[in-house]
Amino acid sequence: MNCIENVHLLSRWIDESSVITTVCHVRPDGDAAGSSIAMIQYLKACRGKDAVAVFPDALPDTLKFLLEGSDALFADSDPEAAAARIKSSDLLICLDFNTLCRTEALEETIRQSGVRKVLIDHHEDPRTEEFGLCFSETAVSSTCELLYGLLLPMPDISGSAASLPGLAAAALMTGMTTDTNNFANSVHPGTLKMASELLEAGVDRESIIDHLYRSERPNRLEAQGDMLSNRMHLLPGGVACTVLDASFLERHSMREGETEGFVNLPLTVKDIRLSVLAREDTDFFRVSVRSKKGISARALARDFFHGGGHEQAAGGRIYIPADVASADQVQSYIERISARFMQEDASAVKQ
Repeated sequence: MNCIENVHLLSRWIDESSVITTVCHVRPDGDAAGSSIAMIQYLKACRGKDAVAVFPDALPDTLKFLLEGSDALFADSDPEAAAARIKSSDLLICLDFNTLCRTEALEETIRQSGVRKVLIDHHEDPRTEEFGLCFSETAVSSTCELLYGLLLPMPDISGSAASLPGLAAAALMTGMTTDTNNFANSVHPGTLKMASELLEAGVDRESIIDHLYRSERPNRLEAQGDMLSNRMHLLPGGVACTVLDASFLERHSMREGETEGFVNLPLTVKDIRLSVLAREDTDFFRVSVRSKKGISARALARDFFHGGGHEQAAGGRIYIPADVASADQVQSYIERISARFMQEDASAVKQ
């Protein structure tokens, strides 16, 4: 419950801590990166704390601008330093995930740490027993929006967005922008209020948009065209299925994060209500699910792809050989599962 008493408790825990570390989920997106950077910038500038963001993986190129002026460690490139930082902390603030397993390689280090742990997240079904203090709210656009609401009442902010450190304000705007797909989904009255207040406080939204959406490599545009022409399959029943295997990713020299947003493209077609995209990893495929209102992406990801997420935006995995024998069977597997879901489960999900 996100009551004012819990905000006061968070403030007291911050006061009582000297070394504070934030952690987020693997393969950080804009919301994870934005909330992490905003939190440490606030802690450093307003509370005078030794604050560092620990990321399980490197950020995509489009998000690296957030790191300017921020202290960050990356567990994929320096696991020992990341683990040492977590172990030396006296407060851990966990952002944009609902359970510690979402941090993967960092999970055990975090679990073994006996310090206070705070969760700030907007996903369904948080494992509240894993944290000493939880701020969980699904009816917000993003963790950044939730964090914004928690920072405003802090004594050094006093309800004014203009009192936030500039880098923190920009990071909050970034995370909210990406998690709403640039205001295309999950937008609530509070989302627009937050955006308005941050703009009034001086956040340069044009610069953020340039970094997020106007700084791509030509490879991404070429891959997008190839995907739309050759990999996207529009199926009866309003389903689009797309598989990007290792050969596709290698041919276009795709980097981590560069397929972000591809799953949304089929939903521009009037009759497509569900889009499923699978991208090959090591011994599994990462699955992204997006849907239009009335179809639960979360239920599909939870029931068939070992995952979860939000009602219209979710994700999961297809494991080889547990789910399919080989990579060349992924397309037919997704098509079969999606058709079954739309025929048998969609009506129940709407209720």
